[in-house]
Amino acid sequence: MLRTLLIATMFCALANAQQPGPLNFTARTFTVSANPSMFDATDHGSTRPDFTAHISDFVNDQKEIWTSPSRVRAADATWLVPLAGVAAGLFVTDRQYSASLPKDALTLRHYKTVSHLGMAGLAGASAGLFVLSFPKHNPHWRETGILAGEAALNSWAIAEAMKYSFRRERPYQGDGSGSFLAGGNSFPSEQSAAAWSIAGVIAHEHPGTLPNLLAYGMASAVSFSRVHARQHFPSDVLVGSALGYLIARSVYTRHHDPELGGGSWESPREIVENQGDRSPANMGSPYVPLDSWIYPAIERLAALGYVDTATLRMRPWTRLECARLLAEAGEHAAYDGAPEAGELYTSLTREFQSEAEPSEMDYVHAQLESVYARTMTVSGPPLTDNLHFGQTVLNDFGRPVEQGFSSVVGTSVWTTAGPFVVYVRGEYQSSPSAPSLPLNALDFISATDGLPPNPPAAPIGAISRFQLLDAYVGMNLHNWQWSFGRQSLWWGPSAGGTMLMSDNIQPLDRMFRINRVSPFRLSGVLGYLGDMRTEFFIGQLAGQQFLNESGVFITGTQGSYGQNLHPQPFLSGGKITFKFTPNFEFSMSKTTIYGGPGNPLTPRSLLKSSFGVHVDGEAAGDGRSAIDFSYRLPKLRWVSLYGEGFAEDEISPINEAQKSVWQGGLYFARVPRVPKLDFRVEGGFTDPVNFDQCSACFYHNFQYVSGYTNNGQLIGTWIGRAAQGERVSSTYWFGPQKKISVEARHRTIDRQYLPNGGSQNDIAVSADFFTKASLRFTGLVQYERWQIPLVAAGPQLNVVASFQIGYWPKVHAK
Repeated sequence: MLRTLLIATMFCALANAQQPGPLNFTARTFTVSANPSMFDATDHGSTRPDFTAHISDFVNDQKEIWTSPSRVRAADATWLVPLAGVAAGLFVTDRQYSASLPKDALTLRHYKTVSHLGMAGLAGASAGLFVLSFPKHNPHWRETGILAGEAALNSWAIAEAMKYSFRRERPYQGDGSGSFLAGGNSFPSEQSAAAWSIAGVIAHEHPGTLPNLLAYGMASAVSFSRVHARQHFPSDVLVGSALGYLIARSVYTRHHDPELGGGSWESPREIVENQGDRSPANMGSPYVPLDSWIYPAIERLAALGYVDTATLRMRPWTRLECARLLAEAGEHAAYDGAPEAGELYTSLTREFQSEAEPSEMDYVHAQLESVYARTMTVSGPPLTDNLHFGQTVLNDFGRPVEQGFSSVVGTSVWTTAGPFVVYVRGEYQSSPSAPSLPLNALDFISATDGLPPNPPAAPIGAISRFQLLDAYVGMNLHNWQWSFGRQSLWWGPSAGGTMLMSDNIQPLDRMFRINRVSPFRLSGVLGYLGDMRTEFFIGQLAGQQFLNESGVFITGTQGSYGQNLHPQPFLSGGKITFKFTPNFEFSMSKTTIYGGPGNPLTPRSLLKSSFGVHVDGEAAGDGRSAIDFSYRLPKLRWVSLYGEGFAEDEISPINEAQKSVWQGGLYFARVPRVPKLDFRVEGGFTDPVNFDQCSACFYHNFQYVSGYTNNGQLIGTWIGRAAQGERVSSTYWFGPQKKISVEARHRTIDRQYLPNGGSQNDIAVSADFFTKASLRFTGLVQYERWQIPLVAAGPQLNVVASFQIGYWPKVHAK
């Protein structure tokens, strides 16, 4: 607790040091003398040797930093408390996290190399700008190099002083607990401080999406690799990065010449005292839950032609992004010719009233989002394994469902403070026990997936547990929201379930995510790419029990039935989407599983995966790629067609179309003469006709034999593995928050994969109604008939009935 308070004081000091003090040093201009190796510095009329000027600057910078605790104010708590809270949490988990990392020499050497290369790249960029500024006669480049060097030097001095004051042991020293005052020099991370100080100067001297992405991306790579090289604990890196960033701003604001270019750089205290930058670009905002009524409402409004820049294939969206989309919809002509679109717009505008005027929002806001309870009954045996046989209840965050009664009681809350956001959604879940699959079905699974023979016929126990769903902390800077925690993603256009990422699984744990929450457009000829969004994540899976790969790191099968691997592997991914025109959107995505025991996540495997290289025996990871598109017909703007392609271990489904699987659909936002009715038809296959020798390859891998799953639930499409399916649905919109839907699904499993094949047929009716009292009533009745001879001798019938009541209070403006 004491060290957390000391660190908080240092952060506050550095933040306040950024305020111009009585020693108001201004920027210097440089002129080249007759000797090109020498130059003079002019500081508003007074000329002195440059070396002397920089020594004076350094001394005064240090003075400002170390004396700034006297200028601490209560307003600093709004940004300092969340940061100190994260640091305190990392102190608690440092030892456990570091102990779970790979310790083999090759992996550690790889990560050290990444950190050194990252530092060399940042230092080289700033030094290169300085050197090239002379032949190019570019004073802006020269200032960038000088201020980056000054920031790095100041960061080094502060970090060194703290290191020898706290004397914390490194992860490989002592018992690995990171004891303080024990003679070590781990806290804080000196390289992280230097990397973020240089990156901060470069990013603000040359503002723009690409410089920011490159500078802060390299700094993040340095910080990440220092932890995974076991040179520092996560808290060391967090504190070092924050120190470097704040020191860079101190140097930049005191010595930058605005006439040379560059951007402004507000301090945390300035944001608070000025009631913050109320533009959405710098305000934290929670993501809208994937099961919210908001997504189908905005999708229908966009399909009717009233929203042009919505990236419908990359969800979730923040509340502020939803408000931006509604502002765009408000710029269209009156909704006289489409009253259903007007109703959608009016209802959504009421929902996001507080976000519509960011300047009127409270700087600090806490909100109860929902309280809900659901009961569900299943009359017959359901399908619960979509990787092998099928799944009765889909896209339900991996909640347990078995024959009998199950229940869910949950709540969600969020709070924001300027650029920061905290979101928590948790619930109590219960479900009954169930018998084991038949032995012949278990033998089929073990033989197909390459598992050890004689799997145990263990029954499924009853579940009664508290489960966190989405729960994360985040920070939004210039429309880039950084978040960490349990999070869900939906990547793709299909409503029944996308091929790569959906909410069919529990949210991934310990997910670090960088999301461009609002579209951006590149300049020049690259502007033809249209409005763009991109996202990157890395999170930890659960429920993986086996590795089966012969290669550099693994020989034979590792794991045993009923025991999860330790550590569990990680799933990383990236997606970029292009809105070439208001009617045409195209996306590319990539995910990779790596990081199990004996098969560490290394810079080499990360790079190989990122470029689509997956070589057997080299532990490059289990990679997948996808593309998707959607097109709204110009003449019939209420008709959209869309599709997805999915490939295993290929750069893209485009270059190996015959070895890829596909699904697509048509969406009619309204039916002629029945404007309140929409209609959707979808279909696809995961057993390619021209690749029949590999009907079971998709969603499976010989390395991670539990497949593309999280806690046993398939991450991808509802069609499942080695099957083809069709889905038809229609919704009658009594209003934006009052609707009834009918859905029918048919699915056939390939006989080349499953002996005697199988079929599954469902028809469901659901209703979703909100009242004026902010109560939400949701109901579902689904009839299912499935026949899979390997699982049960004859046809099996079940009826699923669920009812949920929830309270979703409105978010009120100030």
